[in-house]
Amino acid sequence: MQRTTVYVAAVVKRQDRILLVRQSPGHPLAGQWTVPWGAVESGESPVSAAVRETWEEGGVDAEVEGLLGVQELPEPQAGGIAIVYLCRDVGGKPEPKSRETDAAAYFALSDVDALGEPMEPWSGWLIRRVFAGEVEVIHSTATNPLQRRGSFV
Repeated sequence: MQRTTVYVAAVVKRQDRILLVRQSPGHPLAGQWTVPWGAVESGESPVSAAVRETWEEGGVDAEVEGLLGVQELPEPQAGGIAIVYLCRDVGGKPEPKSRETDAAAYFALSDVDALGEPMEPWSGWLIRRVFAGEVEVIHSTATNPLQRRGSFV
C-alpha cells in the first residue's frame, strides 16, 4: 500500500493582494503561477511546512491565520491530500529563495485578470474565491486544550 503524502498550500495576503509564485522550468507546473505549496517533510508540522514553503518559494515570512480546507489530490499526486491555509504576510520581499520558483509577487484581483501568463487552474480558482469572500476560515481557539498552533476545531 502506498503511503499518503501530505501537502500544504498557503494563501498569503498582504492587504488586498495575494502572493503568487511562478514555477521554474523543469517543474511539472513550469511557467505557471500558483500559491506557494509543497510536501510536508518528515517530522514537520503542516503549519510549519506552510510557513517554510512560503519562505522558500516566495521569500515572504508568513503567519498562519486559519484553515481554509482540505483537498484530495488527483494524478500525479493521487492519494495525497493538501491542507490549505490562509496566511498573512509578516515581512520580507517577494522573491524566490529556492530553485522551484523563478518569480514571486503580490497580485490584486485586477492584476490576476490582466496576467498574460498561465496560472495553475486550482490556484486561480482558489484565489478568486478568497478575493470574492466565498471562503470560510476556521481559526484556532484559545480554549482548545490541545496545542493552539495547528489546531483548527
